[in-house]
Amino acid sequence: MGEKSEQKKELILEKAREIFAQKGFKDVTMKDIVDACEISRGGLYLYYGSTAEVFLDVLQGEMDREEDSIGKNVGKLTMSDILLLFLKEQKKEILRKKNSLTIAAYEYYFENKPQKSKDNLLKTQMDMGIEVLAKILEEGVNREEFYCPDPKAAARNIMFTMEGMKVSAKTMGISEKTVDEELLYILGGLVIEED
Repeated sequence: MGEKSEQKKELILEKAREIFAQKGFKDVTMKDIVDACEISRGGLYLYYGSTAEVFLDVLQGEMDREEDSIGKNVGKLTMSDILLLFLKEQKKEILRKKNSLTIAAYEYYFENKPQKSKDNLLKTQMDMGIEVLAKILEEGVNREEFYCPDPKAAARNIMFTMEGMKVSAKTMGISEKTVDEELLYILGGLVIEED
């Protein structure tokens, strides 16, 4: 794909992300995306055959950005610092009022149940989060910064807690104070206090 084609595809994904964040998944049409991008219907169909295809690329882009954000900040930080960065990113997503794809993602997966788990980007994102978090916890235990007898189980529990708060924030509302209390509870059970 040439540079101009790549730029057009990026524009489509950027505009589509805004629409999905605003309307969810099920209410978005190809016409909505065409109108937002100010391109022809044929121009959109050169890249995507359906809103589902566009949405999956939008989700993949979100996952890639999340990985990059965490990776850029690692440097020579302590494992406690890295864990705090990871949880801070989760908190931002939980509390994001605008431009969140949470509702759209759940709508998509309720309507389009993937046949193979590798095709479920939500599951892939969750598994990736668990894997990254488990590595952070394992290294923190090795450096004697954390107490955690089972890093994989703790990572899974933390990620399910984050996902639950994300859904709660979109369905019933959740305050920043509540999110902070949950994160402090998680940290309190892991971080070894220095004497």
